[in-house]
Amino acid sequence: MNLVVWIVTGLLAALFLMSGSMKLAKSKEQILADPRMGWAETMPAGLIKVIGASEVLGALGLVLPGALEVATVLVPAAAIGLAVIMALAVVTHLRRGERQTALFNAFLLALAVFVAVERIGPQAF
Repeated sequence: MNLVVWIVTGLLAALFLMSGSMKLAKSKEQILADPRMGWAETMPAGLIKVIGASEVLGALGLVLPGALEVATVLVPAAAIGLAVIMALAVVTHLRRGERQTALFNAFLLALAVFVAVERIGPQAF
């Protein structure tokens, strides 16, 4: 089971690292050029950067503490933080009528909760 948790953790980390890096590297105008990023039009540019930084830090927090065996309590904390971000994303997309995107975010939320539960309980370091 530990291998499954590591695989899910790695996939989540990769997704959030890519997504967060994009939000940090691009301007709001560049982000809005992507039709999948319509939610950003109502958000201040600073908030988009905060979301991006949170996703990058969460991705790093999912992998590095466990891989380096230092401060491993940060792994479930990072998973919980990413779960909160995804819960807010689900609400945002549902309000905009973007059900398919909300469903994908709900899936990521479930994966983050899975990692948090496993790393707090049965598969703790």
